[in-house]
Amino acid sequence: MASHSRRPGPPPTRARDGSRRRLPLRLLLPVLVLVALMAMLMLRGYVHSEILADHRVRPPAATDQVPEKILDGGPVIDTRSGRTESLSLPDHRLVLTFDDGPDPTWTPKVLDVLKKHNAHAVFFVTGTMTSRHPDLVRRMVEEGHEVGLHTFNHPDLSYQSKKRIDWELSQNQLAISGAAGIRTSLFRPPYSSFADAMDNRSWPVTEYIGANGYITVVNNTDSEDWQKPGVDEIIRRATPKGGKGAIVLMHDSGGDRHQTVQALDRMLPDLQKQGYEFDNLTEALDAPSAHTRVTGIDAWKGKAWVFLVQASDSITGGLVVGLAVIGFLVIARFVLMLLLSGLHARRVRRRDFRWGPPVTEPVSVLVPAYNEAKCIENTVRSLMASDHPIEVIVIDDGSSDGTARIVEGMGLPNVRVVRQLNAGKPAALNRGVANARHDLIVMMDGDTVFEPSTVRELVQPFGDRRVGAVAGNAKVGNRDSLIGAWQHIEYVMGFNLDRRMYDILRCMPTIPGAVGAFRRSALQRVGGMSEDTLAEDTDITMALHRDGWRVVYAENARAWTEAPETVQQLWSQRYRWSYGTMQAIWKHRRALVEKGPSGRFGRVGLPLVSLFMVVAPLLAPLIDIFLLYGIIFGPTQKTIVAWLGVLAIQAVCAAYAFRLDRERMTHLISLPLQQILYRQLMYVVLLQSWITALTGGRLRWQKLRRTGVVEAPGGPVPRQRTGSSSERRPVA
Repeated sequence: MASHSRRPGPPPTRARDGSRRRLPLRLLLPVLVLVALMAMLMLRGYVHSEILADHRVRPPAATDQVPEKILDGGPVIDTRSGRTESLSLPDHRLVLTFDDGPDPTWTPKVLDVLKKHNAHAVFFVTGTMTSRHPDLVRRMVEEGHEVGLHTFNHPDLSYQSKKRIDWELSQNQLAISGAAGIRTSLFRPPYSSFADAMDNRSWPVTEYIGANGYITVVNNTDSEDWQKPGVDEIIRRATPKGGKGAIVLMHDSGGDRHQTVQALDRMLPDLQKQGYEFDNLTEALDAPSAHTRVTGIDAWKGKAWVFLVQASDSITGGLVVGLAVIGFLVIARFVLMLLLSGLHARRVRRRDFRWGPPVTEPVSVLVPAYNEAKCIENTVRSLMASDHPIEVIVIDDGSSDGTARIVEGMGLPNVRVVRQLNAGKPAALNRGVANARHDLIVMMDGDTVFEPSTVRELVQPFGDRRVGAVAGNAKVGNRDSLIGAWQHIEYVMGFNLDRRMYDILRCMPTIPGAVGAFRRSALQRVGGMSEDTLAEDTDITMALHRDGWRVVYAENARAWTEAPETVQQLWSQRYRWSYGTMQAIWKHRRALVEKGPSGRFGRVGLPLVSLFMVVAPLLAPLIDIFLLYGIIFGPTQKTIVAWLGVLAIQAVCAAYAFRLDRERMTHLISLPLQQILYRQLMYVVLLQSWITALTGGRLRWQKLRRTGVVEAPGGPVPRQRTGSSSERRPVA
């Protein structure tokens, strides 16, 4: 696609250096979307205990700092307001406690059994699980159970700072308040045991937690259900001796808990017949409820937290689906490109391959130009070295830098200048077609140079009367810079390899503006170049397909174009390309339901173009997003290996493309960096195009700055002044 400019309405403002001043909104929306996606992934990793968790368990320590009455006391420890008290449960009072939930599979089963036998319990929930399954915590509270804190990420608090402890408690409370609208004063430390297991490391934590208003609840009867010893053994371990009261430790999360559920269903009615009551903790102690209602800003904070967590899970789920889709598309595209491009190369490189009778008739070469003073001389001189008979028509589209005067001053034969007021590239090309003398039309950009054989190679496919247009092999001439090398890889791998594939499938979407050829009759039948989209080359190519013409690729018709040399220029160019492609797809959408050639293109070409040129590039950065996610949250090694596997596939495909195009492999050294940086830029550009399309925005044509560094491979053509003056006279 070209860099031609059209300037409808008031011109954009310019900065002091002459560059166009960009509105912040242009970058703001795509960047905000990216930031939001990363924030959702970070939140997802955060609430799934994939960061910050510390599962170390302390080794045995001294107990001389722990009061004897705590070591010899009951499982309820109260250190609030400077107290040092421990409480035990009355006889025949059992408090069932469940740690580590809520679990979406086993917690509902536990609640069902408790409800069935009219029993209450205490659930010590983690913030991560509560954030993910708030409905279960809400159900616990509604059915009369008590909820206690079990920290957010389940670390061993003996190793944590007071700041981390505060964070674990506050985040756990935030999740509970968002799920059930309450706060709780009950707390159980992770990895806790009986009261006599308290030591010099855990006791200061217990004191500190009590100073923050929490009652610490350990246990004095451990079912050890996490070991899955069997239903009978769980019941035996959970049953206190001699009718004593007890706090029983069980689990409703952390693995398969079917034995726990079965043990409950048997144990509850059996012990109830023996006179045991199954209450929550405050009921068993005849104390006020541990729950207090949360209102005001704290309630809204909790609700907002739960909403964001739920949204992060939903969005992550969608991104995982998107990752699967892009994985399929990437592999499918690579397989198609490798197979079909190889088939194309073998077909056109056979010694006996002919498009038809050799095409020797003269050709009209159209060069639309707007402010191409730095490039136009190289462009025109490269055409003068052509080994095929041509006439050159330079259509000056209202240039203000003397482009037309430069061409006229060259005094070259068979070169004419057509002047017009600035009307845009499509209008310039149509004006050129109207002034052309020959039936075969070659179109090129004012910043491009041809090899001597380019025109001849480009028009040979017209030996087949079914061919209406031919795409040439556009190459990056300024590939010595890093950004130029990245575009060189993209042109060889992403454009030319694609064109081979689309040629075989007979649905090539774009004749590049830098090097393309058309039959005049084909152009006339579809109404010429259209101004309906910003991608006039894609638009006209789709129109030709729908009209029944073949569009093919001529690999030896090489043209050297000057690619953007700055990120800003690249952004401007690709933004217009991607937005224009979307416009062209939308314009030709009716081909999906039409019959004949139009229907074939609509049901084959449009889906492929949409998937490979719009959907796949939009989703491709998910590979890198999940790479970053996997490195941060794990599994790091598997994530890196998977990403390297994708990169290896791309490297193989790129190497194959370079081999087909007979290019040196040295530029592929920058491929990994291209995948990390360049693809993100293309993603933001495409995302911005989507936003522009969905919001009904309008995009102006952008004129890229040129340097004129790309010269004709055959060297400069000597200045000539032959030919009649009428050939050099501008046409109004």
